Amino acid sequence: MKNKIYTKTGDKGKTSLFGGKRVNKFDLRVETYGTVDELNSVIGIAISVGSKTKSNNNMMEIIGKLEQVQNDLFTIGSTLANPQNPSLPQLEKRIKQFEKVIDDITEQLPELKNFILPGGGLAGAQLHLARTICRRAERRIVELKQTEEIEDLIISYFNRLSDFLFTAARFVNHIEKQREKIWRL
Repeated sequence: MKNKIYTKTGDKGKTSLFGGKRVNKFDLRVETYGTVDELNSVIGIAISVGSKTKSNNNMMEIIGKLEQVQNDLFTIGSTLANPQNPSLPQLEKRIKQFEKVIDDITEQLPELKNFILPGGGLAGAQLHLARTICRRAERRIVELKQTEEIEDLIISYFNRLSDFLFTAARFVNHIEKQREKIWRL
């Protein structure tokens, strides 16, 4: 018989961290890596939606970057689930890559002179949603850092990731010819 997906060990509202320590499912560490997992899932939806649009090199490049992000998020989530917090030196390289991609994409977009409303096409709207979940994950990480040892690069990564997701949302909407709606009072 194959291994079962359910263990029943969480039926009373507790879960295990790496190393076996049992904590409440509402523990801030669990909430933090759960939010990272939620972000990863929403990015998966954006990739799925983007893959179904007219295939072009720009869209495929964004999808490739998003898939890299998904792998990063899985690694970061597992690190956040581990109270011993192994180091993630590769994040510094990824942050620099985000900055280059943001700069390259921004050169191809109309100048941003106003706040814009989240939305556009389905893929762009999903990326805007991912950006807001990314900001929530960042807030949870900062909160967790108040009581736990968390590498500063993780916070920087999420800060830059939200900038990338915003820019990617704009870019996807641009290549899909979806008009940006300006925020009006």
